[in-house]
Amino acid sequence: MTVPARTFGFVEWFRQGEYERVEDALAGMAAAKATQLRTHLSWAEFYAPGGPEWFDWLIPKLGAAFDLLPCIHYTPPSLSRTGKSSGPPRRLLDYADFVDVILTRYGRHFTHIELWNEPNNLLDWDFTVDHEWLLFCEMIGAAAHWAQERGWKTVLGGPCPFDPNWLELMGQRGVLAKFSAVGLHGFPGTWDSADGSWQGWAEHHREMRRILDRHNPAAEVWITEAGYSTWRHDELGQLRQFLDLLEVPADRLYWYSWQDLAPEVAVQEGHFFDQRHYHLGVVDPAGRQKLLARALTEGGVAKARALSSLAAPSVARPSRPITILGGAGFIGANLAESLLKEGREVLVVDNFSRPGVERNLDWLKREHGERVHVAAVDLRDRQTTAEVVADAGAVFHLAAQVAVTTSLVDPFHDFAVNAQGTLNVLEGLRRTGRKVPAIFASTNKVYGGLEDVAMVEGAEAYAPADAAIRENGIGEWRNLDFCTPYGCSKGVADQYVLDYAKSYGLPTAVLRMSCIYGPRQFGTEDQGWVAHFLIRALRGEPITIYGDGKQVRDILHVADAVAAYRLLLDNIEQISGRAFNLGGGPANAVSLRTVLREIERIAGRPLDLSYGDWRQGDQLYFVADTRKLTDTLGWQARTAWREGLDDLARWLQTGEGPVPATGAALAEDAPRHRVPA
Repeated sequence: MTVPARTFGFVEWFRQGEYERVEDALAGMAAAKATQLRTHLSWAEFYAPGGPEWFDWLIPKLGAAFDLLPCIHYTPPSLSRTGKSSGPPRRLLDYADFVDVILTRYGRHFTHIELWNEPNNLLDWDFTVDHEWLLFCEMIGAAAHWAQERGWKTVLGGPCPFDPNWLELMGQRGVLAKFSAVGLHGFPGTWDSADGSWQGWAEHHREMRRILDRHNPAAEVWITEAGYSTWRHDELGQLRQFLDLLEVPADRLYWYSWQDLAPEVAVQEGHFFDQRHYHLGVVDPAGRQKLLARALTEGGVAKARALSSLAAPSVARPSRPITILGGAGFIGANLAESLLKEGREVLVVDNFSRPGVERNLDWLKREHGERVHVAAVDLRDRQTTAEVVADAGAVFHLAAQVAVTTSLVDPFHDFAVNAQGTLNVLEGLRRTGRKVPAIFASTNKVYGGLEDVAMVEGAEAYAPADAAIRENGIGEWRNLDFCTPYGCSKGVADQYVLDYAKSYGLPTAVLRMSCIYGPRQFGTEDQGWVAHFLIRALRGEPITIYGDGKQVRDILHVADAVAAYRLLLDNIEQISGRAFNLGGGPANAVSLRTVLREIERIAGRPLDLSYGDWRQGDQLYFVADTRKLTDTLGWQARTAWREGLDDLARWLQTGEGPVPATGAALAEDAPRHRVPA
């Protein structure tokens, strides 16, 4: 019977001078509940310029934060028989001497020391000059003996791929007797193939244990490297591989790795030799948490298990489901609820990258059980996207990178999700050979910043100088004018969706949305501002306004948005190939200041406000002219904005949302600023 490991660690190699990255990584790994850290202490790098100074800072820093396992490998080229760091040293005892230096200099910061890394990997140990590993055994055996004599426990570097014959050879040579633990490496689904060398963690652990029992029964089995690359954006796959690892009855577990490699960093094989190398972390190069890191940080292994279970697909039904891409998000979950209440089968497709979406999915499953089908898919993966829409009866495409600020920081990511992801969806639908209806969630940002629309600044709000625009808003007559990477990527997707109706006859339509708000929204500063303001007010937290707060938006309750999406699908043959504005319209046009005063009333306390600089791409005014949607399909916004805010506030405090049911009080000494009248 397997016993899940209670603790785990990460593997992270740090490069000289990465002081800030080390600090960030240590904080992140601690927040993710890791207790151990395995890192390399390169013999070659130590004797390079600046090496001692770097490791003098690094090793104490790491040892103070975690149970540290340093891995000592890489021969200095000047001492190597091949002139490379993978070559055996000309004098084999030099390695033991270096281990002695490390124990003397840093030994107080760790209890175990790992001797070499992946000795059956030609890039780590050049066995072409040591066919029988005689040199390796002599070198490593002497170093292990001396480390044990000095009072430290030793770990033998794990072979990769796992090689029982190599391990048996180490036992026959007497090497295993010198070690307290032996490493095991595995990357199932990334490099280790189930049809090749990989037989599963349990089988390899048993095989390793049998060999150790013959040669050193006291030695422990440590999984010193296990990982899964998200190069195909399969973050749930990484989470599930991590959970599988926890079931292995090894004495220690180390997950490889904490952070993705930056694109400019070269790996052993060369610069960007294999992109799988660059996506093994649980956070990306910029520090953005992937699904596994977010789960561990928010709730540890229990949260990871809950997410894995939540995202498990139900048994397929014979009918074609309504497929909602981004279906665990704010609008997607409300749309799914509307369909499920009528007895429809709904396939929720989501990559679960946005915090809070798992709560929405859990709610849908509690309420509607097996009629909620789930697929954890990232639209950037062309093949899995095609597979997930293959049986769709209709598709609502709500999945997106949604923040202008994020698009400005990483336009490649923004384009890949919004533009390339949408093209993947459309091509997947075209491959079905069926006329599958597809409704796309676009944005008012396709109309640009509206800098050419003359504005009048009032005491409370900006308003267009043009009376017709003041009365009706911005209509579809407005020329497209993409600005910011977000506006560009969504605009490109918007146009592709419309063109697939013209070029391929797919029944498609587009809704260009203004500010949607309502229950199931976990708003942030970058997206979902109405919910964000209300959440912070109810928690008694400060609110930052970017600009002067006079900017105007037409806010729309999510129930009215869902009604619009349903109408488009019901009338898709009539409106195929057309785009419609969707927003609250002039009747629900409010400035940020006006909304904040209403939120102050709801919260029952003054708001703590501060002001920041205007953000790029922020329109002074946008109110959607929705007459085209009304005239064509009879749609109207039925929820007045004050009524809608009250509805959102009630949900936020039910315990389902991000605000405690009892609310939160402002600190007595917190500065308080009235919203300007």
